[in-house]
Amino acid sequence: MLSIEFIQSIDWLEYDLRRRMRAIADFNHSLHGGVDMLGIGQKFPQYSLTGVVSNDQAKAFQNFDAGTQKGKWRIVFFWPKDFTFVCPTEIAAFGKLDKEFRARDAQLLGVSTDSEYVHLAWRSTKDELKNLPFPMLSDIKRELTTELGILDKDAGVAQRATYIVDPEGVIRFVYVTDLSVGRNPEEVLRVLDALQTDELCPCNWKKGEETLKAA
Repeated sequence: MLSIEFIQSIDWLEYDLRRRMRAIADFNHSLHGGVDMLGIGQKFPQYSLTGVVSNDQAKAFQNFDAGTQKGKWRIVFFWPKDFTFVCPTEIAAFGKLDKEFRARDAQLLGVSTDSEYVHLAWRSTKDELKNLPFPMLSDIKRELTTELGILDKDAGVAQRATYIVDPEGVIRFVYVTDLSVGRNPEEVLRVLDALQTDELCPCNWKKGEETLKAA
């Protein structure tokens, strides 16, 4: 029969092992920036970023912060780099739906870690982006991407993340794809519609369809 002392010693060893494993995990976490990705129900961070809103350099730049769209829904989506291949396809696709988002009292905000001058150069020379109806924000200091926990530790750029933020500044939806895979803006619009019903919405629900009623 095992003695109480022996059982207690096993318990202590197990506790010590768990404590050491937690310490190692905490060390690795701090080594990689120490920031977890923000998720559902958390407050979207405060920010103050320069955005590009025109191809005319004299009036191209405008400052945006968390209060700029106060009282509105925000669709904040990030891409890794300007002057790449996948990014303009989805940025342009979001642009085509801009009127739909505005009709739902939602503001699109596109963000990358490029400078505002790189944004302006890209917007001015890329046909799909020349008439972009929403601002391209510069997180060149990587402060917002770091606070959100979406700064790719290997590439040093923003991950391909999308947030729906409600008028109270609370994150209601998060969507991240691999750096090489573009998003579906229509799905983001569908989820916004569902969130704005404040009802139970089944799989593949679309605006105008019946929501679920709790029994």
